[in-house]
Amino acid sequence: MSDCNETLRELETFLDGELDEPARDAIQAHLGGCMDCLQAFDFHAELRIVIQHKCQHDELPAGLLSRIEMCFGEDFDGDGRIG
Repeated sequence: MSDCNETLRELETFLDGELDEPARDAIQAHLGGCMDCLQAFDFHAELRIVIQHKCQHDELPAGLLSRIEMCFGEDFDGDGRIG
């Protein structure tokens, strides 16, 4: 089972759906029994929703996508996904 430090460290990766099944299951089990980590999870999940809602109509600043592409060294398609 995950401990609090590991759970909090992996929370963003967990929310992104980027953990393998055993790690995801361990964090879910930990969240089921730890009110402090569950509250942190709820905060991060709600914050993501608020940010997504606030930013859904904002356009990318000029040059941001090209700077992101340079950081990853990959080409992005027109939808902002790696293509």
